Amino acid sequence: MSGATEAKSGRRFDVGLIVVSAACIVAWFIGGALTRPNLEWYDGLVKPGFVPSNGFFPIVWTVLYVMMAMSAWLVWRSPGKAADKKLAMIWFGIQLAIGVLWSFAFFTMHAPDYAFGVMMALLLSIVITIVLFDRLSRPASLLLLPYVLWVCFSVGINFTIWVLNSGYDFSQTQ
Repeated sequence: MSGATEAKSGRRFDVGLIVVSAACIVAWFIGGALTRPNLEWYDGLVKPGFVPSNGFFPIVWTVLYVMMAMSAWLVWRSPGKAADKKLAMIWFGIQLAIGVLWSFAFFTMHAPDYAFGVMMALLLSIVITIVLFDRLSRPASLLLLPYVLWVCFSVGINFTIWVLNSGYDFSQTQ
C-alpha cells in the first residue's frame, strides 16, 4: 500500500469515526436534555413493575449509543457501493432523529400516547437500518440487535405507562 493510500485510508477512518460518534453524542445529549427536566413528572406516573430504576436508563443508553456508533462506523468504512452506504447512513440518521423525537414527545410534551406512535416509527426505522447495514456489514447489523431489543422492551413500557395513566378505570366490569 502506498503512503498516499495509507493516508487516505487513515483519514477515512478518522473522519468516519468522528462523524458517527458526533451524531450519536448529539442525539444522546439532546435526548438527555429533554428527559432530565421532566424526571419529576415521570416519577409521578403509574408504572408497571417491570420498569427498571431511573439510574439504569443512562447506563443502557450509553452502551447502546457506543454500539450504534461502532455499527455506523463499520458501515462507513465498508467496501460497499457509495449509494448503498449513503442510504444506510441516511436511515441511521433518521432513526437517531426519531429517537430524539420520542424523548420530546414522552418527556417534554408529557404525551405517552403520542410517544407510543413515535416509538413505533422508531422501531420500524431501526429495522430498516439493520437491514440496510446488513447488506454492507454483518457485524454492523449485529451490533444494532441489542438496540432493537431494548426498543421493543421500551415499547412495552411506553404502552403500559400510557394505559395505566390514561384515566380509564380498568376495575369496571361490563
